[in-house]
Amino acid sequence: MTEPRKRSSPMTPDDRRAMIVAAALPLVVEHGSSVTTAQVARAAGIGEGTIFRVFADKDALLAACMAEALRHDDTLAHVRAIDLDQPLADRLIEAVETLRAYMSRMGAVAGAVRHLTTGRLDPTAAPVRDRRRDSMTATVDALAVLFEPEQDRLRRDPEYLARMFQHLVMAGGDPADIVEVFLHGAVRDEPSPVPSG
Repeated sequence: MTEPRKRSSPMTPDDRRAMIVAAALPLVVEHGSSVTTAQVARAAGIGEGTIFRVFADKDALLAACMAEALRHDDTLAHVRAIDLDQPLADRLIEAVETLRAYMSRMGAVAGAVRHLTTGRLDPTAAPVRDRRRDSMTATVDALAVLFEPEQDRLRRDPEYLARMFQHLVMAGGDPADIVEVFLHGAVRDEPSPVPSG
């Protein structure tokens, strides 16, 4: 006699919400705001009505996608996992590529949800400002670790260098070029200026 099959325990609303957002994010990046809830339901393997049990409407789903795209936990975990035994230039190139992928995803989702006029995504709103500031601080902390093995060779402390490097990453350009200019400067064989004193 076969044992009766046990039913898996139902998902909590938070788990279901996270699962739907995870399925929706790549579709929002690909299709923008024209993504349909039917497409999201298919990708998540659920009925379309299930989406509306946890989201009031499609705009609420898009806003949740934006909030998820703003999260930087996975990105910073990847930066923190960069092998510190490789040369500094290689570490920094990997960091640029990781941060650029995050910014690209965030930009694509932001472009898709810019039509929302409910104020949920107002970039000047305190929670968004606070999240952005916290994200920038956490990114500097993660980048600073990449400089620490070279502590005895650095002209500035790792946190200062990480902050400067972060600005270059955000400015754009080829990752290898950014790292080359950052580490070796813009002028060939030019001595460092000596402060007058």
